Parts: sequence; C-alpha cells; structure tokens
Amino acid sequence: MSKVGFIGLGIMGKPMVRNLLKAGIDVTVYDINPAAVEEMTKAGAKSAATPKDTAKGQDVVITMVPNGKIVESLLTGDNGILAGVEAGTIIADMSSVTPTQSKHFAELAKEKNCPFLDSPVSGGEPGAINATLAFMIGGDEAVVEKMRDVFDAMGKSVTVIGPNGSGSVTKLANQIMVNLNIAAVSEALVLAQKAGADPKKVFEAVRGGLAASQVLDDKAPKMFNRDFKPGGTLAINLKDITNVMDTAKALDVPLVMTSILQQIMLSLKASGHIMDDHSGIVQFYEQIAGVEVKTKEA
Repeated sequence: MSKVGFIGLGIMGKPMVRNLLKAGIDVTVYDINPAAVEEMTKAGAKSAATPKDTAKGQDVVITMVPNGKIVESLLTGDNGILAGVEAGTIIADMSSVTPTQSKHFAELAKEKNCPFLDSPVSGGEPGAINATLAFMIGGDEAVVEKMRDVFDAMGKSVTVIGPNGSGSVTKLANQIMVNLNIAAVSEALVLAQKAGADPKKVFEAVRGGLAASQVLDDKAPKMFNRDFKPGGTLAINLKDITNVMDTAKALDVPLVMTSILQQIMLSLKASGHIMDDHSGIVQFYEQIAGVEVKTKEA
C-alpha cells in the first residue's frame, strides 16, 4: 500500500484525500490554507509544515493545484518537494497545466531520479467525491502500475496516453470538448426559452437521442434550475482554455470555436460571473438574448 504526500486541498483535493483515506492509504497533506489542512487531519490524514516535509518518506507525491506556476513553486526551492524526496519517489501532478510545463517538471524530477507523471483528471467535484475520476496520464506505464492502488482509490478510469506531456494535452482536448458542449447546450436552451418552450422539457426530450451527453445531463439542470454553485469554476476553465489557446498558437493550430469560447468566458469574467460553475456560460447567451433560462416546474 502506497504512502502518499498530497499537496492542494481545494474543491478537488479534499474529496480526493478522503477517498485515499477510505482506501486505507497513509496520507500526509499540505496546503497554504490551515483550515483545509485541519479538516483533513480530522479525517485521518497527517499534516506537514512544508512541501519538502510532505515529500519525505513517501512513495508518491501528488500535486493538485490551480496552475503550472504554483506547481513549479512547490517543486523547487529549499522547502520544495524536490528538496525532500528520495530517489524513486513518484511525483504525480494532477493539476491542469500545459504540455510544455509538464515536460519541464519531468526534467526537474529526473534530476532527483524521480519518475514523473502528468496526470490531470476529468470528472469535476462530483467525480472527486464519488471516486469516479478519469485520469489522463503522460509517463511510464510501469510507474503507473506502482501506484495503481492510489489511482483506483480516487477514480474509475486510468489511461496512459504516452510520454510526459501527453496527459496534459489530453486534458486540454477534454476541456475543449466539455466547454464547447456546455456552450452548445446554452445556445440551445436560450433559443428554446425565447421561443416559449420550458427548457426542462426540452432537455428531457433530447437527452434520449443523439444530443445525449454527460455534459447535457450534468449541466442543463444547473442552467434551468439557476444553480451556478461551482463544481468546476469558470475561472479554472478559463485558465484551461487559455492554456489550450497558448498551446495551439505554439503549434500553429487554428481553433476557431475555442477562440470564441475564450472571449465568452472573458466577458463573463468582466460581468462578475468568474467564480460561477462553468454551466454559467449560459448567462452570456442570456445577456445578449434578453432572456433567462428557467423551468416553470418546481
């Protein structure tokens, strides 16, 4: 059974740690938020004062933080992860970062003779809570197998895509599909509402056909019930879509719809909706159409 150091106790990190503990895995946690650390220690985790201390004596160190800049700050420096790890410790970054950043982190880990996995997740807060996350992994399959118990405690799908950077680019592809799907659902329900149809009834009618998707099932009810409490914030998804566009620019790949989506998200940021769930994309379309998507049913 692996010993795990876990850094990053936000919306995703806390339930992920809870599931590791439920599986009987020894977990040491670190976060800049003392309240989050205290919550996890009450749940059975150990705590550490620094990333360096979190990494000492572990089989696996997991980072689950908002962006690549934070990952690098956690890895490096006198109190960083790489100052505390022993050779052979697996470092798994489950944050959403760019492929270039993941390759850089892998090189830093290699200097300490530590295998590195870029292992972003899909499934949002519900997936983290229910241990149904999907892991998209860049790295060595043999390394993944060494920490299989860790992955199995937190998710239901573990796919090794290829070498370092592959997991991160897969996450970016995932975010294109998810967020453009949300935008499509938004457009459709705004049209339906404007035409006088109850959006809940429209949702119920189409979900059994080709329009069916997990995004439709999860996000349409949030729209017509006016529930924008975040499972995945627009802020995090804007960060991911910005990473998508930066990566696409570096590769000379035109992404027409995703570039428009980025502008929609920036508009929602300007109008004060950036901490809403990404189902809140519907609010952009509502603003320009002069209508509110809302069911008449209780």
